[in-house]
Amino acid sequence: MLHRKIKKKRRGALLPKKGKRKAAKAGSRRSPAPIAPVRLRQELADGRDSQKFHSPYLADNPTSDTPVRSAPAPDAVARILRFEESDPFKVLGPHPARSGPGVIIRAFLPRAAKAWVYPLKGNKEREPMEKICPEGFFQAVFTNADEIFPYTIGTCDQAGFLKEAGDPYAFFPDQLSDYDLYLIGEGTHHRSYEKFGAQLLSLKGVRGVFFTVWAPNAKSVGLVGNFNHWIQGAHPMTRLPFSSVWGLFIPGLEEGEVYKYAIRSAVDGQVRLKTDPYAFGTELRPGSASVVTRLDTFSWSDEAWMAARKQKDLFRSPVSIYEVHLGSWKREEKDGWGFLNYRDLAHQLVEYVRFMGYTHIELMPVMEHPLDESWGYQVINYYAPTRRFGSPRDFMYFVDYCHKNGVGVILDWVPAHFPRDGHGLLDFDGTQIYASGSWRRAEQREWGTLVFDFGKKEVDNFLLSNALFWLDRYHVDGLRVDAVACMLYLDYARQPGEWEPNKYGGRENLEAIEFLKEFNRVVHASFPGVLTIAEESTAWPGVSRPAHLGGLGFSMKWNMGWMHDMLEYFSKDPLFRKYHQGMFPFSTGYAFSENFILPISHDEVVYGKRSLLEKMPGDDWQKFSNLRLFLAYLFAFPGKKLLFMGNDFAQRNEWNSHQSLDWHLMQAPRHRRVNRMLRDLQRLYKEQPAFHEGDCSGHAFEWIDCSDADHSVLSFLRWSRDYGQVLVFVFNMTPVILENYRVGVPRPGHYQEIFNNQASEYGGCGLGNLGGLHAEEAPWQNRPFSLVLRIPPLGALIFRLQI
Repeated sequence: MLHRKIKKKRRGALLPKKGKRKAAKAGSRRSPAPIAPVRLRQELADGRDSQKFHSPYLADNPTSDTPVRSAPAPDAVARILRFEESDPFKVLGPHPARSGPGVIIRAFLPRAAKAWVYPLKGNKEREPMEKICPEGFFQAVFTNADEIFPYTIGTCDQAGFLKEAGDPYAFFPDQLSDYDLYLIGEGTHHRSYEKFGAQLLSLKGVRGVFFTVWAPNAKSVGLVGNFNHWIQGAHPMTRLPFSSVWGLFIPGLEEGEVYKYAIRSAVDGQVRLKTDPYAFGTELRPGSASVVTRLDTFSWSDEAWMAARKQKDLFRSPVSIYEVHLGSWKREEKDGWGFLNYRDLAHQLVEYVRFMGYTHIELMPVMEHPLDESWGYQVINYYAPTRRFGSPRDFMYFVDYCHKNGVGVILDWVPAHFPRDGHGLLDFDGTQIYASGSWRRAEQREWGTLVFDFGKKEVDNFLLSNALFWLDRYHVDGLRVDAVACMLYLDYARQPGEWEPNKYGGRENLEAIEFLKEFNRVVHASFPGVLTIAEESTAWPGVSRPAHLGGLGFSMKWNMGWMHDMLEYFSKDPLFRKYHQGMFPFSTGYAFSENFILPISHDEVVYGKRSLLEKMPGDDWQKFSNLRLFLAYLFAFPGKKLLFMGNDFAQRNEWNSHQSLDWHLMQAPRHRRVNRMLRDLQRLYKEQPAFHEGDCSGHAFEWIDCSDADHSVLSFLRWSRDYGQVLVFVFNMTPVILENYRVGVPRPGHYQEIFNNQASEYGGCGLGNLGGLHAEEAPWQNRPFSLVLRIPPLGALIFRLQI
């Protein structure tokens, strides 16, 4: 957008002289960058005229008797003024005169006192525009023009401010092909983020922004922002032919421009201001406008990581995930703000993650959300990282820095439901186009949100493209899909009478099931090596089995049953644990039915559930011993690992999203020693093949004995994939020292004690087996050899057979 300076010139110097009715042929003005010739629509002039016209830019051999468009009908102008026109190109922009040569240019400029057209071709001078109605409708007639020509429009408002810009209605928004629109309607345009939203581009040499939005039940749609003083109807968009998509190219707009869509509903006639569902950037809350943003200016340097990711078999590799809420991991209370920037977080977080030995960071949702207390799970802008921590390029830096330091990044993704905020997807065009029209299917009363309608292909397309967007533009390594059970079941968190059955009378959401299968098919085909993880809390079968075999197609699933059972067991007084010994063999009954992750997530340390440390029974010594025992069992049991921040140094308080973790506890000996023990467990988990290669395979796990309820002792074996390595795990779930406890083992030799959770370095009592012992040739527990152990109280021991 060009702004004309008026210094050292009298204001009238740019104004036409009195009585001057048309531009002089002699003389020329210096032109800015050339504007592309317009492409005129070949359709009825005013909706009633049976004659069509042809632009000389569309016809190779225009003739002088080509039919031309008529002047606008009064009702067409009135529709523009009332912001009710669905095809403003019929009225605004350049049009051939009704008869003979000549061009008419019309514009709606509600803030302009005066306006001019500046031809950019030939020697034509500016032409004053006639204000044909007080609301700001202007028109200029070029009687001697024999074809449509490129131009800009200059305006002068009541304050004397002059501005010059290209005319949006000289550029028909045809950047979406018929094939694009077909794929979107079919739900298979997996790169729709390259077409929708605010796309910075150049049309035949003219820079600007092309806006596109889906609003099938809108009567009219317009753009509002600082560029037009937020006047509704100042920039009406056009409905693209035979579609529910609206578009407009505005020349001169640049990155950083804020905007919203003004949508007048055809249902109730009301105008709603909506953020762009495809916006790449947003204002910082409480602002809710979208921001024109480029994503192609960041220089990535993670090529080696991305290439290696395609080849890695994560099912047979160690996967240890650190779940993080960026707003409360660490805070710096400067000027009352507190949040760290993505770049600062990258350096501090990666340093800690590498120190601890985690393989991945899982971020609670970073997509833009208005309410801090939602932790990001009530998303408004699915394509924009939240501004709380910086810009989109800052977040790219975060991911890139993680990759350069060997750390993967997984994002929590929320395709199940969306919030009711007025500027979001709710009643987007006056109707529920993103949710079902039936409240029995739309409302998620437990969270006060609305469930996406997976029966609409445009909604599926929006969500599938969003998943690919984060993998493509931000190089993330996985998506943890939130609230899968809410998607699978129509009666989830609903009482009888509050839900509608599917077409077969069942409670399964058939459309959501197909969506999840397609999501996994597309993601794994497009980005090999990427993880898709389901947070699914029911017994739905085959969640992590391939879709072509009847599964949902996820890579992995959270083992919610194991998590609930184990936390319940370890919270019990050791005196009564013998009555619950059956929890352990029960958990192995389904441990390999899916590719499981063992999650100790944020949900378990909030809302009165107490911190992991405070869940443990007994005095402080017993609490810390039980916590070390639990963490050791978490790493010993088959399955990938996930720990929420703070659990790895035994934070005593519940998680509070409004403040930093209690990092000062790392200076306290007991907390620091828990942290050290966990680091050593991470190292063993990664270094010992038998510790991780069979996480998703039952052939690598064997119970030695899970039936000794009287002593509350467990023992089992884990093998490497080639059976070359074997580890022996023994757990004492009581605070009693067990002397001369015999455990059967499969092979002779020396068994080295490689881990003891009661080592003095970890804050324990220091009892153990002096670094290891030899197997005796004494059959026990159906094994040909056995070890005679000293098991410390609340002890966890790991032995490795020396080869």
